[in-house]
Amino acid sequence: MSGQEETPGGRLRKELPEELPATPAEETETTEATEATEESGAPAAEPGLTGRQRLVQGLWPPRVTRAQLIVAVLLFGLGFGLAVQVASNSDSDSALRGARQEDLVRILDELDDRTQRLEDEKQGLEKQRDELENSSDQAEEARKQTVEKERQLGILAGTVAAQGPGITMTIEDNKGTVEADMLLDAIQELRAAGAEAIQVNGVRVVAGTYLSDSGKSVSVDGNKITAPFRFKVIGNPQDLEPALNIPGGVVQTLEKEQATITVERSDKIVVDALRAAKRPDYARSSSQ
Repeated sequence: MSGQEETPGGRLRKELPEELPATPAEETETTEATEATEESGAPAAEPGLTGRQRLVQGLWPPRVTRAQLIVAVLLFGLGFGLAVQVASNSDSDSALRGARQEDLVRILDELDDRTQRLEDEKQGLEKQRDELENSSDQAEEARKQTVEKERQLGILAGTVAAQGPGITMTIEDNKGTVEADMLLDAIQELRAAGAEAIQVNGVRVVAGTYLSDSGKSVSVDGNKITAPFRFKVIGNPQDLEPALNIPGGVVQTLEKEQATITVERSDKIVVDALRAAKRPDYARSSSQ
């Protein structure tokens, strides 16, 4: 040991290096870091904190901007919608996947039975529709036939007007020699030749028509008519006219009585004289 005694404090001070003053560069860097921390809004690191504590302090509380919040809400809504759709689509599939084999067989049988019932119901409805259509068609056809038959019977009974091809026969009687029986013969010849409707001087001739002499005139069903006698006849002209001109027929008989007969064919003869419908007193339909 030297002659100078060294105290413990003095020896320790000699072993430690002396503190160096901070350089201008280090002061500048420290100032810039402090300003950057203040500008970013992050709290300045407190002295004495560990690294983990500073990390937690930087992450919490979180700092979220408005744009980030809107994007997060949209993503959440999209994800929720997709989840609901997938769940609804997979409910039935998951129910069937979890069913037993016996349950699946029963479900298939029930579906087959229901399909068969629907098919039977469809066929029944189609059959009913066809029956209704046929019934409607038959009813319509029956109605048409009834109307046509009524019209035909009305023509024969003289209750409806008629038109068609035929002839017009005019008898001029200047001598007054034409009698009722001669006109009746003419009517009978025309009927035999196929006359369907006959009208004489505005009087309709029907099945029960009768003719009689009334002085110098002729009475048809009580209606007096005088010459010239005009017959309007509906029928086939090619059959009616020859029937009147046969040897010894109506034309020759009237010509012998010095009457003049004119026969004209026509494609349209109108018989519009009508008879009132008369209900029989005793006769009834046998179908009643």
